[in-house]
Amino acid sequence: VQLQASGGGLAQPGGSLRLSCAASRSLFSFKTLGWYRQAPGKQRELVATSTTGAGAVTVYEESVKGRFAFSRDNAKNTVYLQMNSLNPEDTAVYYCNAQYLYTTYWGQGTLVTVSS
Repeated sequence: VQLQASGGGLAQPGGSLRLSCAASRSLFSFKTLGWYRQAPGKQRELVATSTTGAGAVTVYEESVKGRFAFSRDNAKNTVYLQMNSLNPEDTAVYYCNAQYLYTTYWGQGTLVTVSS
């Protein structure tokens, strides 16, 4: 399983970015899909995670609720994280994450910097 993340960069406070994560196999083969982030000097934390299949449920970290949105394109084997109303506290390396069978896989990380 390979996960290829992209879309990071520099954004101004209040701006938006969309992260993408392309998986090497069908999204339906995963138990969960999601995004984590790690800010400088801090531990990696959950941003959003979603179950797969019928009745999929997405859970967001409290500070991103209403600003970030997780989505997926099954035909492209890609998941997205739309990030709006960015603030400097969102600055971090963002990692996509997937659970396949009993193993957790990570993308390589993409840096998001929010600064004026």
